[in-house]
Amino acid sequence: MIFALARSGRAALSASAVAAYIGAAYWFTSSTGFANPAVTIGRIFSDTFAGIAPGSAPGFIAAQILGAALGLALIVALYRRSAADAADNAVVPRAASSHH
Repeated sequence: MIFALARSGRAALSASAVAAYIGAAYWFTSSTGFANPAVTIGRIFSDTFAGIAPGSAPGFIAAQILGAALGLALIVALYRRSAADAADNAVVPRAASSHH
């Protein structure tokens, strides 16, 4: 999503688009959007509807690593010629800080 927005000149929408995606994944999928192995480990200790059983963590983490690899392969396949340019455009520069 971020690369597509950067490539189409709408990189400034990346933060909102990612936030909307994560919010929708949390509320509208059974996995509540587990995408980060550190969060998966943390949710082992949660007693909420988003918590997971400790025995399920290895499967979630394996799926996250596989998903990251497939996502990277998809980015390379779709943006072969412009991946570096899209990556540069995906980073929205911060305003210069006056703090010292």
